[in-house]
Amino acid sequence: MRRLKRPLVFVLALAPAVIAGCRARSAPAAVERDTIDHSEVHQLPHASNGRDYRITVAVPDSYATHPELRYPIVYAVDGYWDFKLMKSIIGGLVYDKFIPEVILVGIGYPGDAPDYGRLRRWDLTPVSDGPAKEASQGPSGHAAEFLDVLEHEIIPLVEGRYRVDPSYRVLSGSSYGGLFALMVLFTRPALFTAYIAPSPAVPYAGDWLFGREEEFAKSGKPLTARLYMTGASEENLLGGIKRFDARLRERAYPGLAYEFRVIDGERHAGTKPESFNRGMRFAFAPRAPEPAR
Repeated sequence: MRRLKRPLVFVLALAPAVIAGCRARSAPAAVERDTIDHSEVHQLPHASNGRDYRITVAVPDSYATHPELRYPIVYAVDGYWDFKLMKSIIGGLVYDKFIPEVILVGIGYPGDAPDYGRLRRWDLTPVSDGPAKEASQGPSGHAAEFLDVLEHEIIPLVEGRYRVDPSYRVLSGSSYGGLFALMVLFTRPALFTAYIAPSPAVPYAGDWLFGREEEFAKSGKPLTARLYMTGASEENLLGGIKRFDARLRERAYPGLAYEFRVIDGERHAGTKPESFNRGMRFAFAPRAPEPAR
């Protein structure tokens, strides 16, 4: 019986150290706030349309070490969803020499928990889609006002602060953002060199976009731009997107470089990675560091 006491004392002596070790291992690690390399955030309060915007800008790796360079620029609506995705895609395309280094701008909204769905619906839709939908989804139909803010406030803010090549601007947006990009194409086509429109909401408000394109075609104005548009094989919008693709192919605008692709096996949001990747390559094909093989 005496021989059992020593192991018991030994175990009890170790117990505080073991407990302390467990506590140390279970203590949470220090948490750092994540940041995006080479990026800055600007607030645009009380724009001319009465709304506030959060503008995130990412510059290329060479920006600080080559002050003599100016860079083409990409503006992305829905920046709260698409900015990080597009920055990652751009990094790979630059590395593979499919596109030049570019400045990326994500347009979003400030605040701790903005209702992106309602905010973007207000800004990115060209006309109201009726009281019933507005009652359930939020106000709509202010894209013309947002375009004025983009042209006269956001672009000057960014291009007055950063070394931008304003001769080569690209506008990208998906869904309502794609609808907005196409509206800009047929409203102020010279504002951007190229447009990327994954899964655009072209049937919106009873095919409003078809009427806008018809008006533009009748005006006889030149359409000199690059457009990359996609649809997802498993999304409800695909029928309308294909009808608009057929319209553009029938119209055959002489100055429009155009490419359309159906993204197989994806639904509405799943088009983004492939669409932005292919769209950036198409948008910057004239500026590619290495020609396509």
